[in-house]
Amino acid sequence: MRLARRRGPRGGGDRRLRRAARPRRPRARRRTPGAAARKHDGDGRRLRRRARRRPDRRRRLRLAPRSPGRVSAVTATEGRLAGTVALVTGASSGIGEAAARNLAAAGADVALLARRTGRIEALAAELGGGGVRALAIEADVSDREQAEAAVARAAAELGRLDTVVNNAGVMLLGPILEAPVAEWEQMVEVNLLGLLYVAKASLPHLLAAAESAPRRVADLVNISSVAGRVTRLGSGAYSATKHAVGAFSESLRQEVTGRHVRVSLIEPGAVATELFSHNRPEVQERLKGRFGEIERLEAEDIAEVIAFIVTRGRRVAINEVLLRPTEQTG
Repeated sequence: MRLARRRGPRGGGDRRLRRAARPRRPRARRRTPGAAARKHDGDGRRLRRRARRRPDRRRRLRLAPRSPGRVSAVTATEGRLAGTVALVTGASSGIGEAAARNLAAAGADVALLARRTGRIEALAAELGGGGVRALAIEADVSDREQAEAAVARAAAELGRLDTVVNNAGVMLLGPILEAPVAEWEQMVEVNLLGLLYVAKASLPHLLAAAESAPRRVADLVNISSVAGRVTRLGSGAYSATKHAVGAFSESLRQEVTGRHVRVSLIEPGAVATELFSHNRPEVQERLKGRFGEIERLEAEDIAEVIAFIVTRGRRVAINEVLLRPTEQTG
């Protein structure tokens, strides 16, 4: 006969006994991170354990001090173009002059092309005193023979061409019905044909530089305008030339991209340069009404963009940059 197992009044007595025999762990007291840090500040063990559990805290503890201010493009690119040669058209003033200064500061020898001989000779003397070679070449890029001869001379005297900045241009605005046709012809000859002549003459040198230079890359930078994107009243012919520059640049980019020549297009908005002064007096008055109240870009702003583009590593191509003054709408 089997005897029944004795149970307590509610059953499960053995389980209660087993539970009672287990040692009870004291309940952990909750502490704030600040209290834990204060308690263990002497040896830092608690802080190290907490950092292992919370990587975000560890990252916060390792933050570098905040940068004291903006680093200029000249400082950031200093020496990165050493051993290279740059050619800049329209180098007697404005964007061209500023670009030449920045490229020379980055270590490049510079060929300065412009019609105003006195200005580029003075700039060449100044840049040459900074430890680079600077060559002043008088040339009108709208004349094909002069453009080709200038490029050939730059390559021959400085030994190569790694960077070309196609900057020469003229802006003559006005309603289409009132504008003299001679102004249209001048803009087409300088803004479009001059740019094409220089690009065509430079390409063999750029292709050779891309194959032989330590950087294994060469750059053609074409300066266009926001007018190459947005056409406004009174800018019809000027916008037409800049739209054409954009189309040419993109087609050429596709043609040479596999040969390590980078083609970049820069489209600035209103810049405080001499371009506005080329217009007829009545047009200048209209321009003052449109742009007089805003703070325009400086030539140095565009030059910094150029220096940034041409100092990127071989794998990086910046094909297009559009920049406007903060207050410019169109």
